[in-house]
Amino acid sequence: MSDSAVATSASPVAAPPAPVEKKVAAKKASDSGATKAKKAAVPPSHPPTQQMVDASIKNLKERGGSSLLAIKKYITATYKCDAQKLAPFIKKYLKSAVANGKLIQTKG
Repeated sequence: MSDSAVATSASPVAAPPAPVEKKVAAKKASDSGATKAKKAAVPPSHPPTQQMVDASIKNLKERGGSSLLAIKKYITATYKCDAQKLAPFIKKYLKSAVANGKLIQTKG
């Protein structure tokens, strides 16, 4: 009996380290991000910023130039989108359009 008791006590001691290593390897593989599925991109409900800004400037018809605030208000009212989230994109487009010569800057 003592022989079988020694044999069984040795087996459980040696067995636990192997499963622990497998769990660690499994966790590393699942955390890598390669196995995670990406969510499908939802298309925006409004046109691109370039089209919105161009339309707002044309429809505002201000002879002295349209202000940034007026452009944001027009976009918010017409396209039902958040102007605060689009603000950096609007500014970037205005700067690039002035640099390209597509728009003429009348004031400051």
